[in-house]
Amino acid sequence: MAFPPRPPRGAFNPRFKKEQQQEHRTNHMIKAPEVRLVGENVVPGVYSIADANAIAKEQHLDIVEISPGANPPVCRIIDYNKFLYDEKKKKKEMKAKSKTSEVKEIRFTPNTDDHDFEFKVKHAEKFLKDGDKVKAHVQFKGRAIMFKERGELLLLKFADRLKDSGALEGLPKMEGKRMLVMFAPKAQKKKVNELGKAIKENPVVKETPKESETETN
Repeated sequence: MAFPPRPPRGAFNPRFKKEQQQEHRTNHMIKAPEVRLVGENVVPGVYSIADANAIAKEQHLDIVEISPGANPPVCRIIDYNKFLYDEKKKKKEMKAKSKTSEVKEIRFTPNTDDHDFEFKVKHAEKFLKDGDKVKAHVQFKGRAIMFKERGELLLLKFADRLKDSGALEGLPKMEGKRMLVMFAPKAQKKKVNELGKAIKENPVVKETPKESETETN
């Protein structure tokens, strides 16, 4: 025995799904009887929703509800796609401004060669331009701790290369078996006079020590 067909539940409405995904109510989705209109080419004021829709339709634009909690709700006459683009751009700018500074580490050894040195300079410059701090340190292993002066000269040479993008926060100092310095983005810190003084008192050498000159375990 065949069962009678079920009554139809209604045709699928793709626009209903799209409306549920919208962040703002627009046009016919706005149910308030009156709205306060703002926007270009419109006299600000309170309009009936029918009049507001007529004004928007005449300008080939949309009514976008921007303050649903107000009484009456505040709506802007604008192209909705343009409105979404502007909102996305504002959020992106706010996110960029609220970016928290991070500390990026750059590691050297007393025998870091010129190629590796230049590679790390470029990385440090990028970090500083992005608004991050840079901590550079020379790691000493075994008997290499005897050559602390080489590590200091290397860090001062590094500071000299970063003088246009970063501010040296202090002279190289030892922490355990490593010597370190900290740099801050120049846009966020005042120029530190210690850099010029340190480089003047400790001439930077371009030659890197040979492997045979240090003994590492």
